[in-house]
Amino acid sequence: MNRRLFWKLCIVIAVGSVGLFWIIARVAWQTEERMSFIDAEHQRTLRHYGEQAESLYRGGDHQTLERWLNTLQQQEQTWAAVVQAEVRPLVGELSPRFLDGFGLGRDVSWKIHLYFAENPIMDIPFSDRSASFLIQLPQRMRPGLNWHYAKLLLQLVVPLVLLLIVCLVLYRHLMQPLRRLEQATRQFSDGRYDVRVRSLLGSRNDELASLADTFDAMAERTGQLIIDQRQRLADMSHELRTPLTRIEMAVSLAEQGADSRVLLERIRDDCNGMRQLVEDALTLSWLENERPQLRDETLDLTELLDSILDDARFEYPDRQLLAHLPGQAVLAGSSHRALGQAIENVVRNALDHTPPSGVVEVDLQADEQAWQLLIRDQGPGVDEQWLERIFQPFFRVGSERAGYGLGLALAQRQIRATGGSIRASNREGGGLQMIIFLPQQASGQS
Repeated sequence: MNRRLFWKLCIVIAVGSVGLFWIIARVAWQTEERMSFIDAEHQRTLRHYGEQAESLYRGGDHQTLERWLNTLQQQEQTWAAVVQAEVRPLVGELSPRFLDGFGLGRDVSWKIHLYFAENPIMDIPFSDRSASFLIQLPQRMRPGLNWHYAKLLLQLVVPLVLLLIVCLVLYRHLMQPLRRLEQATRQFSDGRYDVRVRSLLGSRNDELASLADTFDAMAERTGQLIIDQRQRLADMSHELRTPLTRIEMAVSLAEQGADSRVLLERIRDDCNGMRQLVEDALTLSWLENERPQLRDETLDLTELLDSILDDARFEYPDRQLLAHLPGQAVLAGSSHRALGQAIENVVRNALDHTPPSGVVEVDLQADEQAWQLLIRDQGPGVDEQWLERIFQPFFRVGSERAGYGLGLALAQRQIRATGGSIRASNREGGGLQMIIFLPQQASGQS
């Protein structure tokens, strides 16, 4: 079974999930990175504080510097001081690298750890690096104040929104063909038997497309069955109306004192014809609806044809039946009853359309691994455009009153059920030729 949809969903969900986690982690890292630095405006403010402290320190008025520091601490709600930056080694010498990078606190351009509870000490060294202005980073200047909200947004809200979008896309991808199928089902139930779904799905080739193909096949078969049943019902009504009318007339004549023996014989003939018509219609419906495989018997075609032709000669004494049959023709994987009734209907049709004193030829030949049965009549034949349609129930050519009834339609279905086939062609000299192919060994037989 085609599993394109399964693999498509697996790829979308697996790759999408991995990609989603990677993107969220990447965006979260970049967001945290950007939010870990002190805002540029706050950096300028801290450096300005350092410049003010250095200016007051250079002026030598330490009391003014102290008052300024107190005012700044109250203003920023933090701690601040000016300290000397001299480092004296007790043992060993200090490397230039250490002296260049030494600081009593963090530079204002450095990253601030967002997860530490206390604010760091910021170091703004004086121009000659002899002293530094130290200040604990004011709370208002601390970066990442909204980091927890941003983290919640990135780890919960954004994935939820993205997953909802993915679910929506997958839902639309799955529901579009299902909605088409639902609409087609409703239209079909409303009587639009020509509705189809597969053409509406474009180039899709997955399980849902296979479902659409299955629906189209079901709709085509079911719709055709419904149409055929309706047409057959109308044709049956038409076919039954004539014998019913004759029966009513015969009953009326009998009531008026006419010869009841003749009338009863006519009524009996009409009743037999009606019963045969109903039985053929039921058999035809069973063959079309159930499509059985009637291939469990082995028979002799020559013996079967001899029996059928003997009955036909008795029923049509004014026609000639010429048969060319082999001494024996074994046919395996068939049905004696179905095939016999089918051939009988074809022979009867040929005799019906052959004028009195005409000739019907029946020729059975071996054709490779199949028997070929030819039944030729001397009737008027059929236009080429109607050769396929004569196997439809109650088919009539043009405005002819006499048609083909159910005989050929039933014969075609019965022959198919036994594994054979039948087709019609016109003879060069006039008349119709029926060609029946019957495999000598049905598939599955040994």
